[in-house]
This record gives sequence, C-alpha cells and structure tokens, in this order.
Amino acid sequence: MSLPWGEIARIAAGANLVLLAALLVVWGRNALQMRSSHAFGLSTFALLLFGENAVALYYYVVDPTLSAWFSSAVPPVAWRAMVTLHVLETVALLALVRITYD
Repeated sequence: MSLPWGEIARIAAGANLVLLAALLVVWGRNALQMRSSHAFGLSTFALLLFGENAVALYYYVVDPTLSAWFSSAVPPVAWRAMVTLHVLETVALLALVRITYD
C-alpha cells in the first residue's frame, strides 16, 4: 500500500497557510504599530511564503490541468520530495508560531 502523497502535500500546504496567517496577524500588527524594519521584513517573508503555499495548493486542488496530473501521473519519488519540503516547512512554521505567540 502506497502512502497518499498528494493528500499529505495538500494538508501540509493548507496547514502552512493557517500558520502563516497567524504569523501575519502578529507580525503585520507589529509592523504597523512599531514601524520597525525587522517586523516589516518578517511580514514580507510571511506574505511571500503564504503566496507560495497558496499557489501550490491551487495547483494541487483547483487548476484543471495540473490538479488532474498531480492526481494521476506524478511518480511517487517526486511526491516524496514535494511532501518532504512541505512537511519540513510546516515544522519550521510551527516553531515560529510557538516562539511568536510565547
């Protein structure tokens, strides 16, 4: 039985969007209130990473051509690579959320 690599990638990308939204709330508010370049840089980082994950999730789920291809023709080795990157990103974002909300 093979693992549902596509489903794991979609879940991780969706989780990344939620985590990045949580970070954007704090970092964006700090950037607006404090006008610090550090908070602005963190907000920009989160916004760009949010865009990357939104595009990935769009291609995995919505795009008529690529979502069909991802559902049927992507070899398992490619899925493992994509899932590894998404899951590592999720773990890193969890660490950032933890220290940001601490």
